[in-house]
Amino acid sequence: MATTAASSLQIATARPCISSSRRLFKAGAAILSGNSKEVSWNKLTSACHISSVQPFQRSFTSSSIKFDNVVTKAMSEATENKPISGLPIDLRGKRAFIAGVADDNGYGWAIAKSLAAAGAEILLGTWVPALNIFESSLRRGKFDESRVLPDGSLMEITKVYPLDAVFDNLEDVPEDIKANKRYAGSSNWTVQEVAESVKNDFGSIDILVHSLANGPEVTKPLLETSRNGYLAAISASSYSYVSLLKHFIPIMNPGGSSISLTYIASERIIPGYGGGMSSAKAALESDTRVLAFEAGRKHKVRVNAISAGPLRSRAAKAIGFIDMMIDYSIVNAPLQKELSADEVGNTAAFLASPLASAITGAVIYVDNGLNAMGVGVDSPIFKDLDIPTDKH
Repeated sequence: MATTAASSLQIATARPCISSSRRLFKAGAAILSGNSKEVSWNKLTSACHISSVQPFQRSFTSSSIKFDNVVTKAMSEATENKPISGLPIDLRGKRAFIAGVADDNGYGWAIAKSLAAAGAEILLGTWVPALNIFESSLRRGKFDESRVLPDGSLMEITKVYPLDAVFDNLEDVPEDIKANKRYAGSSNWTVQEVAESVKNDFGSIDILVHSLANGPEVTKPLLETSRNGYLAAISASSYSYVSLLKHFIPIMNPGGSSISLTYIASERIIPGYGGGMSSAKAALESDTRVLAFEAGRKHKVRVNAISAGPLRSRAAKAIGFIDMMIDYSIVNAPLQKELSADEVGNTAAFLASPLASAITGAVIYVDNGLNAMGVGVDSPIFKDLDIPTDKH
């Protein structure tokens, strides 16, 4: 981890800024360095509080209205010569394994950054076919700009493990997968093998994050989804979490935290989000409650899920209408702004911290409040209600 990694996060004003620095890529582990994509910060404090935010405008194609997009960042300020205030999010000495990171623009990456900003050591699990491209991109500095932490240092990834969470152990892997060229050169990538590798390398972890999902027929309506497509979505998107926790919990320290990512389609109708993916998210949330009881009673580990709003990630683009969902959210949510991946990352850091020591079995909504809405207020039916709108 960066030697200057601090013990907490605070939400404050974010202004785009670019800075750069370069370090060596350490052999044998994906340890990176580079430039700042968005923000340059001073020194991270050990306080966590809400401060002012500077809005900026965003326009979208489905409407001529422009809305302020409030972006919250994990920020910092110097603490020399003044007392610490607020509540600390201190994850120094903690180790996190985040499963499902293959690029730098998804929620998994944002969670890794927030955990690292709070002081945690970062281990990643990357889908085997994407591993070579991911590690190559890291070495070449492609992700450098998105690695800058709140204190100005660079997120360091101690190790990247190949992982395919669809398979529990080597006996489960079909021969055609074993012979697949995209898996050539990688070994020990089933869930059980990865957990054993992490145990051998580090002994234990404190935080487990499940940030992966796949539905091969996601663009098909449920009535047109095949049995194989439906079961594949359940296997990759929900049972994979059960398997990860099952195999990692023996090496999780008491007081640890496990987090998964879900979506409002688990309980609301989202046309176009098909192929059994809505069913998989519903199963994931149900499993979160059961796993919270079992993991809490047996291992003193907390289990929660974050229901995140739409994000323009590469994975989300596979659905085909992510821009429409973001536009809809901005128009209809109580907070009229585009959701930032950092906001989800900061929520994960809170859930992983002692500040959330009594929270388990919960689904935490990080979606600008869209989950609370019963109607879409952009409907012409409501045009005479004088509903407040953030117009500029």
